[in-house]
Amino acid sequence: MTDPLSTDAVSAAMEAEFRLLDPTVRSSAEQLAELLHPDFLEVGTSGQLWDRESVIAALTARSAPAPRTITTSRMSGVQLAPDVVHLTFDTESGAQHAHRSSLWRLTGSTWLLYFHQGTRFGDEGPIATHDNHGLADG
Repeated sequence: MTDPLSTDAVSAAMEAEFRLLDPTVRSSAEQLAELLHPDFLEVGTSGQLWDRESVIAALTARSAPAPRTITTSRMSGVQLAPDVVHLTFDTESGAQHAHRSSLWRLTGSTWLLYFHQGTRFGDEGPIATHDNHGLADG
């Protein structure tokens, strides 16, 4: 049996996930569109629902002088079907921590993010009323 972490599909999805966390990619509507499936949906850490267009608009509209660094840990993945990979990982940005879950779908020859969910954890104080971490919320 093949170790799920060693599959080409899982590696490709992880590489794409890391691209999405890159501040340069996150500020480019074109680069985001290349990574998000047309039917993309996210449940942000605040519980807000985001679709592809709203995520791209929110990320590219930010005018912060320097985007916060997002650190990932414990990333692992498994190929659920020939065209579906599930990744789980944790993120940290400032004092905010979140468990993350992403579903990637092979569309043509490209892995696209189909679904993402973030759940806050740790001692972060009150939850903000808007997302500010992860894809749309970070």
